[in-house]
Amino acid sequence: MKDKFAATWISHTSINDYLQCPRAYYLKNVYKDRQTGHKLQIVSPALSIGSAVHAVLEGLAQAPTENRLKESLVLVLDREWERFAGKKGGFKSQEQEFEYKERGKAMLRRVMDNPGPIAKLSVKLKQDFLYYWLNEEDNIILCGKIDWLEYIPETNSVNIIDFKTSKKEEKADSLQLPIYYLLAKNCQ
Repeated sequence: MKDKFAATWISHTSINDYLQCPRAYYLKNVYKDRQTGHKLQIVSPALSIGSAVHAVLEGLAQAPTENRLKESLVLVLDREWERFAGKKGGFKSQEQEFEYKERGKAMLRRVMDNPGPIAKLSVKLKQDFLYYWLNEEDNIILCGKIDWLEYIPETNSVNIIDFKTSKKEEKADSLQLPIYYLLAKNCQ
């Protein structure tokens, strides 16, 4: 019988965690605090900037194409940043927080100057977090969060886009886009 609460949930990130270090995978994806029963996640400046910038960009998908860039994305980041300010964002000092916030603003200025797919038609996902049963017998669910689906009217197709905010390059053999393809195909 399918029980999504007892299932093993796998994602691009959790697969990478396992491939890099099975112990790290366990601590990040399986281990739960004995007192609260919740998984632990250590906040960091890199995680905070990524979350804030993604929130700004993903919010654009709700707006009609012609209205997406009417408001400065930098101003939207200023409002969004409140959720990540100070210690709750993992910042050790005001200087460090300022540096990361300025990096986020620079990223968003680049998007405003070169909107690319943001200024084009997109497909609104039915749900933000996609998942489906990859293997019911082994109780495995594949999950993930697609940042953007650009609609291509000429071919009635979509481009799957993942926004990158880190300095690390995605490896050529990354499973991220193939996993997102499976999620889009099975959930949309």
